[in-house]
This record gives sequence, structure tokens and C-alpha cells, in this order.
Amino acid sequence: LAPGDINGFLFPSSGGEANDAAIRMARLYTGKPKIFNQYRSYHGGSLGPLTATGDFRRHFGANHATGFVKMFNPEPHLFSWGDTDEKARDMALACLEEQILGEGPSTIAAIMLESIPGSAGVLIPAVGYMEGVRDLCNKYNILMICDEVMTGFGRTGEMFAFQHFDGVIPDIFTSAKGLTGSWQPLSVVGVRQPLKDFFQNNPAGWGSTFQAHPVALACGYASLKYLLEQDILGHVQKVVQPIMIEELNRLVEKHACVKQARCAGAFGCLDLMNPKTGESVMQLGQPLT
Repeated sequence: LAPGDINGFLFPSSGGEANDAAIRMARLYTGKPKIFNQYRSYHGGSLGPLTATGDFRRHFGANHATGFVKMFNPEPHLFSWGDTDEKARDMALACLEEQILGEGPSTIAAIMLESIPGSAGVLIPAVGYMEGVRDLCNKYNILMICDEVMTGFGRTGEMFAFQHFDGVIPDIFTSAKGLTGSWQPLSVVGVRQPLKDFFQNNPAGWGSTFQAHPVALACGYASLKYLLEQDILGHVQKVVQPIMIEELNRLVEKHACVKQARCAGAFGCLDLMNPKTGESVMQLGQPLT
């Protein structure tokens, strides 16, 4: 089911555990310490993934983990990269490349980002942005990690959200929620052939109490079998997404407090604002209350 040469897998229990394993594997494989993450992101609640997180929740981890570097999303809050997708893409990628050069490519193990940032607001990347990140990773010998914890296994209408982007195959991907339809706690880390070969002879030293639990794996197998037999991907594309678009647009038109909406498959979000001031209900850096 995984595209390209992604054929090595670990099966932890949660998305945070999967991201923790992905970070460790990237550092061990490359011998480099730094992981780039976006400001508008969430990667998990344990120390490493929480420090990788960009939103306000990372402060609960007190930044005790080291080696994480923040980068801007192509959808900033308080400024614009450009008035078209093309301009925004080019400026965001130019900024990222300059940051890579400033930090030093020889120190960067991976760029880790959500294929479509979820709790940040279902942020659909500018056209060509993800392809550009993949190209920069290739250019500077940096791994690309796609966090698919929220989007993997059909939520956006593709098996994995990174498949919406032309030719993008990450070196490592993580996923969780959709793997068992939430019937059992099970996540996955998928790696491409070179990493699989490396870890056949070089242990990652990673494990957890219930990783690859046989009951959870049986549930995951049954869930994926059902997903394929019932053409859930086709259902999301042909039935769910049109309804999502129609109903979200109806809310935008009906309520002055709804600024805009967007979705990818069954993955959607509303932006709420104060209709009197036009300010967002949720301000940048402000915790949820």
C-alpha cells in the first residue's frame, strides 16, 4: 500500500511514539542532530515530539529536548509570502533554503512536517511547496519525514496525504489514527529501502511496551482490508469531499463569525473571527481555553 520503495515498518502504539521513533531513526541514519519543524504544527506529547511541535503546546515541554529548529509555514499568520500560490511557494522555499544554509546542511538530519498540518488549521500547502521541500532535501542530503498521524489511510481521499503532491515520497512517514479506525491503539513508521537496509544491521534501540501488539495488528489488518474492499478512498473523494465543501461554504455564507473554510477529503477546518473587528478568535501563540 505504501508508494515507492517504502517497505520497512515499525508498529508502535501512538502517533507520538511513531514520531519519536522517526526522529531517532533519522538522527542515527544520518549521524546529524538537527530536525527542522514548522511553527504551525503538532507532533506529539512526549518530550521529543513535543519539542518538535511548533504551536503553543511545545512550551509545556519547557524546550528540554535539543536539536529542533523551527521554520515558517507557507501560510503565516501576520504577513504574506505573496499574493499567489506561486509567489508564496517561491518565497517560502527561498527562506527555507537560506535557513538550511545558515544552520549548515551537514548538521540537519531531517525536515519533518505534517503533509497537511491538522490542528494548525488544515493548512493546504501552496501549490508546489511540498515538491520544493522534497527537492531541497535531495539537494542538501537531508531526510524528509512526513507526519501522517492525522491524515494517513484515506482521510484526505488518498491513502496518504503526501500523495496529493506530485512525485513526493518521504524517506520516513508516520501514521496512526486511521490505521485501525481507532478501534485499537496502533501506529506505524514507514521507511524507504536505504533506511531499511541500514537498520537491518544497525539497531535503532527503540521499543515500547505494546509495539507490534498482535491484537492491534490484527485489527489494523482487518481495517485496511475493509478500507480497500469498500473503496473508502473513492467514497471520500466522490461523496464526502463534495458534501464537506458544500456544507463548509454554507457556514461561511451564513455566519459572519466564519471567515473562511477549507478541506481535503474528510479533513476540514473553519476559521472563526470576531465579526465586529475582523480579528481571529484564536490569536497567534494563545493557548486554547
